[in-house]
Amino acid sequence: MTDRIAIRTEGLTKHYGDIHALVDLDLEIRPGEIFGFLGPNGAGKTTMIRTILDEIRPTSGSASILGMDSHEQSVEIRRFIGYVPGDLAMYPNLTGRDTITYFANLRGGVDWSWVDELADRLDADLTRKVGDLSSGNRQKVGLIQAFMNKPEVLIMDEPSSGLDPLVQREFQTMMREAAAEGRTVFLSSHTLSEVQRVAGRVGIIRHGRLIAVESVSDLRSKAIRKVDLYFDEPVEHAIFESVPGVRDVAVENHHVTLSFDGRMETLLKILTDRYHLLDITTQEADLEEIFLTYYRDEDVPA
Repeated sequence: MTDRIAIRTEGLTKHYGDIHALVDLDLEIRPGEIFGFLGPNGAGKTTMIRTILDEIRPTSGSASILGMDSHEQSVEIRRFIGYVPGDLAMYPNLTGRDTITYFANLRGGVDWSWVDELADRLDADLTRKVGDLSSGNRQKVGLIQAFMNKPEVLIMDEPSSGLDPLVQREFQTMMREAAAEGRTVFLSSHTLSEVQRVAGRVGIIRHGRLIAVESVSDLRSKAIRKVDLYFDEPVEHAIFESVPGVRDVAVENHHVTLSFDGRMETLLKILTDRYHLLDITTQEADLEEIFLTYYRDEDVPA
């Protein structure tokens, strides 16, 4: 089953009494992309996921997955998705393998060699009872059941919870492999570092409203860099202040330090047209500050 749009929402809204958990959410996610869905806890990320999966009904608006209406065709949709909920719960007296078997039977069977490969890659012990596992090891079982049928769309809510760094790295590789095969990954998280390593685009949600959808590269280009420039001759202070995005300029003979929130090629072209640049160093773009700007409460619509 394929469709030009993997996940689509149109005017998706969910109210709980006076609480507006989702407000007019319009979003399109393409096949073959890893899409990061970012926002602080309570922003509406889990409500959005539960609504598009027909676990809860929207107040208004609609959603579709692979062209299928998320309510009218919710059972059919289950054949094509893998899902890791944020509040993952499993039967504590079943082993990991028993749990996987239970989900596999619901799906009509799976390739057990692929399940064993996933368990090996995630370093998951499927012989122990789920109730005896740490939260991170339970999360591995949840990831295996999501990936085991090689779904067209993976929907995951805070999937890295409790995973150690080495397992997180392998999980990121698994997501990239899925996208390379043309499958879609919807990754909801409140952790920027998790998303920026794998996602091509991100949506930022705050107070139930989608306030931005941008590529990670565009966000990085907007982030403020600290730049040190070294020239073969003294340079004038004024030339830097005329460059859009430049601020906090300090000139000391041949050495200039500044903050910059534009595209580096723009800055370099202006400077190299006038001076001979010997060296440049720049600190990595501070994406955390960009997201904090989006998350701040000022100018929130009523």
